[in-house]
Amino acid sequence: MQLLPGFRDFFPDDCARRNYILETWRTVARRYGFVEYDGPVLEPMALYEKKSGGELVGQLFDFTDKGDRHVAMRPEMTPTLARMVAARERDFKKPLKWFCVPQFFRYEKQQRGRLREFYQLNCDIIGEASPAADAELIAVLIDLLRACALGERDFVVRLSSRTAWQEFFAQVGGRPEDEYEFFQIVDKAERLPPEKTDAALAKFGLTAQQVLAFMHSKAATAELAPILADLTARGLGGFVEIDYAIVRGLAYYTGVVFEVFDRGKNERALAGGGRYDKLLSLMSDGQTDLPALGFGMGDVVLANLIHDVPAAQAQLHAWLARERAVDVYVVIAHETRRPEALALVQRLRDAGLRADFPLATAKLGKQFQTAEHLGARHAVLVGDEWPQVKVKTLATRAERLASPDELLSLLTPPKIPVILSGA
Repeated sequence: MQLLPGFRDFFPDDCARRNYILETWRTVARRYGFVEYDGPVLEPMALYEKKSGGELVGQLFDFTDKGDRHVAMRPEMTPTLARMVAARERDFKKPLKWFCVPQFFRYEKQQRGRLREFYQLNCDIIGEASPAADAELIAVLIDLLRACALGERDFVVRLSSRTAWQEFFAQVGGRPEDEYEFFQIVDKAERLPPEKTDAALAKFGLTAQQVLAFMHSKAATAELAPILADLTARGLGGFVEIDYAIVRGLAYYTGVVFEVFDRGKNERALAGGGRYDKLLSLMSDGQTDLPALGFGMGDVVLANLIHDVPAAQAQLHAWLARERAVDVYVVIAHETRRPEALALVQRLRDAGLRADFPLATAKLGKQFQTAEHLGARHAVLVGDEWPQVKVKTLATRAERLASPDELLSLLTPPKIPVILSGA
């Protein structure tokens, strides 16, 4: 039976590569003080119909369940997050710094960098309106990519502002109720022939030339200047450029928006996000009104870029080698010693070491080959010397005899004592 289009099997190597990305995401997010949350895979269809705009609704895996409820598999996390925060925001000290790494589903045409199922990191800050929150969010985004051995030559954060576009639209007589339609036109303006953009803008009395002229200006607005100053103070300014071509397609974005692209322009956006200050109020019918901002980063495009950047690929391969390696492979020289070998394996595992051994009888040479294949740091031979064992460091070929108790001391790194201040 064939795999469904746009979905993936994760064989061990594929799963390890995915786990590298997920582990990196979690490590960096926690370093910034974000805490992990999650929500259901299945949500009421109405959640996305009301909150995400018509474009997203057309990409959903939706169906009527056995309870005659119209439901959808989650295509993104922001509506779920908004629902959760609106329900219990009083239980948490502000600002909230939350992240998640869920699996998402979108029924859209699969292509390079876009599948129908994917994992995505979401980082959000709730309850903070200052530009410092925007800078903090962009900083963690930059460091997530730096942690994958990607640098300034590899990616750029393209920073923009819906507020700037709103002001531009208002100055030419645009009405607030037409803003979303205008944003949709702007979002596609660089990809379409000017005459098509002209036709779409005619109802607003605008031309493609006017829109593109504003789009290509690089001056930082009063809204963006403090964010750039904050990131420059951190030494991260080189990763960010003003680019008003970025408007983001979803209806709920309100102010600062951004997307991340590889410098070689070979991939789709690596990540995107911005402010959605009105969404919580909308979700709660006005009962909860908190400023909010966040971004999402998918695993598919990031994996492509890691593969294409030598330094990033080298770091991934080093991580995979460490992840696959066992600490100790116990070699059973004589089957009569298997009970003692099994007891030793269990002691090693109880001590927190990765230990493996032959499940079936095998020649010594074959067992040592298996130890090498598994990347074992040490091979421990249980044989004629029992109750002593022969410990072999595979990298240096150095050998020595040790008792089981000595073996644990040799292979278990010493614990560093924790010294409390004032002790």
